[in-house]
Amino acid sequence: MLTAAPISIRPTAAALTARVDRISVAIASADPLSRAGLAAHLRDQAGIVVVPESAAEAAAVMVVVADDVDEETTRELRGLRAAGHERLVLLVAKVDDAGLLAAVEAGVSGVVRRSQATAGHLATAIRAAAVGEGTLPPDLLGRLLSQVGRLQRQVLHPRGLTFAGLTEREIAVLRLLAEGHDTAEVGRRLYFSERTVKNVIHDVTSRLDLRNRTHAVAYAIRQGLI
Repeated sequence: MLTAAPISIRPTAAALTARVDRISVAIASADPLSRAGLAAHLRDQAGIVVVPESAAEAAAVMVVVADDVDEETTRELRGLRAAGHERLVLLVAKVDDAGLLAAVEAGVSGVVRRSQATAGHLATAIRAAAVGEGTLPPDLLGRLLSQVGRLQRQVLHPRGLTFAGLTEREIAVLRLLAEGHDTAEVGRRLYFSERTVKNVIHDVTSRLDLRNRTHAVAYAIRQGLI
C-alpha cells in the first residue's frame, strides 16, 4: 500500500542537502534495539552522523522515539528543550489531535509516523529541523491548521487577541507610533483619550516585558504586525 510522504513545510530534500553538509544526530529511545536499528538506517543517509548517547548534548538534532504523545513523552520533549536541544524530531507510532498540539507546544520541529518512517523520510525531517524548519505528514498538517483556526475563532478572537498576544487596538496604537505620531495624535486619530493611549502602551510593555514604547514598536515590527 502506498503511503504519503511527509510534507516539508518549506524546503525540498535537495535544497536541504545543499544547505546542510553534516548533521550530528542523537537518538532518544527507551528501547536499545530501536535505537540501534534507527542508527543503522540513518548512517546510510548522506551528511547525517549518528552520535553516541555520551555525545548527545552536542548533537544538532535529537530524534525522540515514542509510542504516542502521552504525558511522559511531553515531559521528555520539554526536558530536552530546557536542556538546550532546540531541534527535535518526534518518531511516533500514533498521534491524535491533542498529542499533536502537545508536541508542537513542547517545541518539536518535525513529526514522523513509524509506519511511514523510511530512512529517506526521516532524513528529510532531520535536515529540515537542522535549518529551523518543520516537517509533518500531510494529514497531520491539515489537522494542525484546523486546530489553529479553531483556537483563533473560539479563544483568541472573542477576547480581541491575535496570536502575537496583542489586541487589534494595541496593534493600531503601535502602528501609529511607528509612523511618528505622539500619544496625543494617536488618540485623536483613534478617537481615544491620551490617557487611554498611554494605558495601552503601558499594558503592552508590562505584559510582554518590554522596556518602553520604542521597544514595543520594534517588537511589533519584528513580529510582522505593523
